[in-house]
Amino acid sequence: MAVSVVMPALEMAQETGKLVSWLKQEGERVRKGEMLLEVETDKAVVEVEAAADGILAGVAAKPGDVVQVGHTIAWLVEPGESVPAVTAVPDAAAGVRAGTAAAATAAPPVSAPSRGARISPKARRLAQEKGIDLATLTGSGPGGEILAADILAAALTPLTTIGRLMAERTTLSWTTIPHFFVTRDVDAGALGAARERMLPDIERSHGVKVTHTDLLVAIVARTLAKHPRLNAGWTADGIVSHEDVNVALAMAVDNAVVTAVIPRADRASVADIAIRRRDLAERARAGRLQPADIAGATFTISNLGMFDVDAFTAIIVPPQAAILAVGAIADRVVAVNGQPAVRPMMSMTLSSDHRVVDGVRAAEFMRDLANAIKSPQL
Repeated sequence: MAVSVVMPALEMAQETGKLVSWLKQEGERVRKGEMLLEVETDKAVVEVEAAADGILAGVAAKPGDVVQVGHTIAWLVEPGESVPAVTAVPDAAAGVRAGTAAAATAAPPVSAPSRGARISPKARRLAQEKGIDLATLTGSGPGGEILAADILAAALTPLTTIGRLMAERTTLSWTTIPHFFVTRDVDAGALGAARERMLPDIERSHGVKVTHTDLLVAIVARTLAKHPRLNAGWTADGIVSHEDVNVALAMAVDNAVVTAVIPRADRASVADIAIRRRDLAERARAGRLQPADIAGATFTISNLGMFDVDAFTAIIVPPQAAILAVGAIADRVVAVNGQPAVRPMMSMTLSSDHRVVDGVRAAEFMRDLANAIKSPQL
């Protein structure tokens, strides 16, 4: 019996999905659980498994098509079985292609400037710096003069779908969520010592190097378990509490940032967290994250310490209630027992949704987190 392959819904409120590629050829036998296709979401390119055994047939969507969620894009059939009647491509995908074609038709042709066209000195210098071929430009200045603005416009990098949707999501979060911020500096000497103490054994037994981020995930998750309101979320129905503590890590990929999830991090060992973090980072860079890797996060950590950033604030990832921004560990002169001393200090900034978390709860969480970082062995 034929089984339909549909455009999956990988995100909340997702209406369409973009087909990136087929991982099997039409006519090829597929086994249940094998990776069948890649779909682009607002967070990553996700591999989707085959739901049944069969031969891939009746492929109705090609890479680049934007298809309505739930629409049949192919079939898995038995040998000799006919493909059921094919449904027409949904309006969403057709609209995208038609809109692109219409835009291309309506756009004025780009003609090369005449031999005597004027070019401002600044524009010529910018063109050389950015590698722009002046012959491909039509100037917007008087008499067709090529201006610096024309060069800058030509040098703009178009956003990927992930980059565009990330920009939309962060703008929506910043403009609709009442953010407030609590900052805490903490002595990270014990954190570094714990890492040095654990690193050889875990590297030898598990083949992975423990990072400060791995330790922070473990400590933050265990602190969140004692502060359930920070592990909650906001929906149209109000505050939603979460039983599991699923910590997401912000990871940079080409022209975007993805948040990959370490599930039940409060119950995971440091070694398990390190292995999961390494695996997620490798697959994120390769664009091979799967739906489970980016779903279900209840709290996010964004660590820019490895880029020598002292401190920053992060934008909340809805529907989560908070996100922790972590800066670099750096030597500073601080007071210790009334005397100046040089200590490895780290700045952390908690961004909270004021609809879910009040100032006292945020302060108490940061107090307990700072104490846990100063005594990670506990």
